[in-house]
Amino acid sequence: MCGIALLVSGIRIGLSSLNLDSISSSSKSHLVFSVDDLKAALQRRGPDSLGTMKLLLPLHSNSSSSTNYRVSSFNEESHVLDNGSDMPESFAEFVFLGATLQLRGVSPVCQPLMDSSRNVLVYNGEIFGGIEVGIDKNDTESLMQSLGNCCCCRSQEHKTNCDFNGQAKGSIVDVLSVIKGPWAIIYWQESSKTLWFGRDAFGRRSLLVHWPTMEDPRFLLSSVSPTSSSLQDSGFEVANGTSGIKFWEELSCGIYSMSVDVKKSDGRFHSEIKKHEWTNAMLKELIEWERVSIEPKPAELNFSHSRTSSAELDINSSSSVLAQNVLTALRKSMLRRISLYNIYQAQKETVPVAVLFSGGLDSMIIAALLDQCLDPNYEIDLLNVSFDGESAPDRISAKTGVKELRRVAPLRRWRLVHIDADLSKLTWEKKRVLSLINPANTYMDLNIGIALWLAARGEGWMCEESNNETDEDKHVNYTSRARILLVGSGADEQCAGYGRHKTKYRHDSWLGLHKEMKLDMQRIWKRNLGRDDRCIADSGKEARFPFLDEDIIRTLLDIPLWEVADLDQPSGKGDKKILREVAHMLGLHNAAILPKRAIQFGSRIARESNRKNFGSNRAANQASAGSVVINVQSYFS
Repeated sequence: MCGIALLVSGIRIGLSSLNLDSISSSSKSHLVFSVDDLKAALQRRGPDSLGTMKLLLPLHSNSSSSTNYRVSSFNEESHVLDNGSDMPESFAEFVFLGATLQLRGVSPVCQPLMDSSRNVLVYNGEIFGGIEVGIDKNDTESLMQSLGNCCCCRSQEHKTNCDFNGQAKGSIVDVLSVIKGPWAIIYWQESSKTLWFGRDAFGRRSLLVHWPTMEDPRFLLSSVSPTSSSLQDSGFEVANGTSGIKFWEELSCGIYSMSVDVKKSDGRFHSEIKKHEWTNAMLKELIEWERVSIEPKPAELNFSHSRTSSAELDINSSSSVLAQNVLTALRKSMLRRISLYNIYQAQKETVPVAVLFSGGLDSMIIAALLDQCLDPNYEIDLLNVSFDGESAPDRISAKTGVKELRRVAPLRRWRLVHIDADLSKLTWEKKRVLSLINPANTYMDLNIGIALWLAARGEGWMCEESNNETDEDKHVNYTSRARILLVGSGADEQCAGYGRHKTKYRHDSWLGLHKEMKLDMQRIWKRNLGRDDRCIADSGKEARFPFLDEDIIRTLLDIPLWEVADLDQPSGKGDKKILREVAHMLGLHNAAILPKRAIQFGSRIARESNRKNFGSNRAANQASAGSVVINVQSYFS
């Protein structure tokens, strides 16, 4: 995983083809932050190495001339990223930054990478399929080689119109469309003088964008907002209740290109940013998120109800077969994410992988599958956050859950890490998370972000069990060093785990439920994943999402909706029905009947936040606190 960024100045960039809602000017002409601010934010994501590279594109350049490259450390405190007005018009400037958390390969890799053809790459992602990555290779190096073999054609009709047909191995879009796994990319193709950038189809890695405006013509991309600039960002509500235009936006999922040319009419650099269609037919089907069967016939529904209400699963039933298919796909997803040959061998941690753990259905399934796939010599950290000590619902279920895990996997050493927090005492921490969730800006986003950020830090205590029955267990301070954090995101969206899914089903039946679930999956990049990635990665940890594996999504879409969820049944039974059946197959019979509980409620941070900012939970509910924009000045008063 990496923190990546790009700063472009000296180019007039057109955005008309993107059909953006609006790009308005703010009362502030631009934000001011130093390169050191940006580097610091990125290096918290990638602590192993940090690199920068500046590309100067001379105005007299053409398709046959080379870009001037200069590697720069940018250590000067005086170097400030203003609105680019001081950039000489005779050059276009590209500044690439890459900070690396290396999790794969046998040799250290420092980004940005530049190959013999003078192409430049910064990449934040994992390749779990689609492109071959050798057992001793790094994802970024393998991707650089594949991209270097691509043609320089900018056309969507590459296969019929490309001058390089037969000499190159597909287009840039072709290569990126086949990658399985999370990614965000910034790539300069020297031969075509084209910048390529984007993020995977589900947005599992953060990439923020600042589109050029008349007041601030810079084009910026970054994994995260620099801390020092976040409170300048007028996207947060100020004391008088007005709010301005956000500086950063979540980049919509997809592949973009920006070809740089000199316009004869004014002799200056111009470019038009274009968004490209995915060329992988199977991926396009997943994005469309169309299910094979949505509305059941009465006989099918009656049969499904009879199985849901029975106490035991019939191993020969069709329901059991479907659940087994999901379990098999989940096991393969887990193996792709934690296979030890994929973990950078310089890391000798005794706990390479941890689980964001509430003791609920999703995290229990993840923990049990991790046990089946991870070398038995390794311990497993279960990270649990509470804002109410041992009384928080998630702490209670986590303690119950770890007992069940020890029953089904007694040879594994399970370590429940108690991460306790007092919201009233978190001052600099809240400011840090406020910058990480940006451009998200509601109290709900901040509450979730704080809980995730604390979990990823892994600083808490563990209980050492005494061998003597008369002695009390010892509480020992402990910090998890695992660099990979498994998270259950995507399970609720795909398996009807939210309360709004039941509401939609009651009002609009099966088709309404399907549309609501589809909407959730198609906006998960904007509502959840970018924010979650930024908060977890700030501690040098990489979030991995087993439920959002491409094959898992395909497997669940192939199952009739009424076999995925049965919302006529009570909570804890019919919601996420297919996953409850998976849990039974794993021997997790207690976890299989637990109701859904979101992290902000299970950890009780929402309760504490509501009391501080609204006076009580009742007042917060009346104000729809989850969607209220944060008033920064009053929040820190």
